[in-house]
Amino acid sequence: MGTPEFAVGILDNIIKNNYEIVGVITAADKPAGRGQKIKYSAVKEYALENNLNLLQPTNLKDEAFLEELKALNANLQIVVAFRMLPKAVWEMPEFGTFNLHASLLPEYRGAAPINWAIINGEHRTGVTTFFIDDKIDTGAIILSAEIEISENENAGQLHDRLMLLGSTTVIDTLQLIESGNVTTTIQKDSAEIKTAYKLNRENCKIDWTKTGREIHNLIRGLSPYPAAWCILKDKGEELNIKIYDSLLISEQHSLTAGKIIATKKEIRVAVKDGFIQISSLQLPGKKKMTSAELLNGISFSEDANVC
Repeated sequence: MGTPEFAVGILDNIIKNNYEIVGVITAADKPAGRGQKIKYSAVKEYALENNLNLLQPTNLKDEAFLEELKALNANLQIVVAFRMLPKAVWEMPEFGTFNLHASLLPEYRGAAPINWAIINGEHRTGVTTFFIDDKIDTGAIILSAEIEISENENAGQLHDRLMLLGSTTVIDTLQLIESGNVTTTIQKDSAEIKTAYKLNRENCKIDWTKTGREIHNLIRGLSPYPAAWCILKDKGEELNIKIYDSLLISEQHSLTAGKIIATKKEIRVAVKDGFIQISSLQLPGKKKMTSAELLNGISFSEDANVC
């Protein structure tokens, strides 16, 4: 059970390790983009290409779907980036249902663990498999595996490395269940546990009064999707821009936070403890471009700033 690209890498590795997939459950098709064309999930695309039995329920409690699911006679269910399951679904198979989550649980339960690990400046993260229960990402842990987060790594790069790590961790979990050697660890709750909140327009907006490190972490934690954004003010215009890549420069200055300093090839934004050098960005209605490409076509005034 899964929907995005992250789940495809896991499914592919399960098949390559000769496990029998009796069914693939993914999200219903949705219209997307300006043309509102019907878009298949990444998991559906893969299932169709590999002639896998596919189910796309709109209601996981629907009796007809539950009958279809039961008829598959699966002895185990694997969930990767899908949705919360009702008890009637997760308790159905003989060996239960386990989930792969892209964090070191109990840290970063929730919708966007990869992004928030970077946004919060973590130096390490990982993946965890656990048996599903009636809450979100709280079940008994089976296995976890850890990796380092490099200083300038973005969410897309970390996503791809965690997908590979997750692929091997799922196979290790399958082998433990198959051999009957599973031992689990109950998650311990505390007030200090960090949450992977759903990303929205508000928490993706750059606050230029924060430290350079905090801003740089937000930009790389939201790149390439959904991207950090802010408002560019210049020459009486206000534009919503997205920033995809940045460099952090520690340097003392007396400039106001948000002031833009531009040369012929470089855009820097003043922050309280230095500058954020913008490497790539996107203007409304334009394609993503490097700062040098943007500066070939426009120039900034002395009063240009972001907020």
